Amino acid sequence: MRVLQTCFEDLEPHDCFVTAANSFGIMTAGIDAAVVRYFGEELMQKVQFRIMNNYLGEQPVGSAFLVETNHPSIPYVCHAPTMRVPGGIDGTDKVYMATWGALLAIYQHNQNNQRQIETVAFPAFGAGFGGVPYAEVARQMAAAYDHFLNPPHRLDWDWVARRQKSICYDGNRQVVRG
Repeated sequence: MRVLQTCFEDLEPHDCFVTAANSFGIMTAGIDAAVVRYFGEELMQKVQFRIMNNYLGEQPVGSAFLVETNHPSIPYVCHAPTMRVPGGIDGTDKVYMATWGALLAIYQHNQNNQRQIETVAFPAFGAGFGGVPYAEVARQMAAAYDHFLNPPHRLDWDWVARRQKSICYDGNRQVVRG
């Protein structure tokens, strides 16, 4: 894993870019606008058709799906809403939920397709319109990645409580409102 401070257009080739999206696939601002400029309006149309067909017009935060880009440098985009509509999400677990959803969508893709996704680029979820401080963005995204790398071998309430604390607390300080 690497953390880069750069523009989307300056990233080296990778298999999948994850958008910090809204639930309606309206990709006209922020990182989404850069993605549409790069791949073309057809990408936003594909995303919106998928949202209309699979989610009846509103994709829940925490869900994610992949679309092919037909671009050799970045063959897939993962649409993972961090918010229903643009607005503040500081003090919530939506950064974690969107990251977790994207990781699961990529995992499912790799389980069911020969063309594997090996390199993925994420933006700083929620740091723009969402108003989430970078340190909190990093903490929630890292928690999702750690949970992805270390899945449970059994489920019980102690495990659930530990996972919930890792998402909602920074040390002993609660940072996500219940």
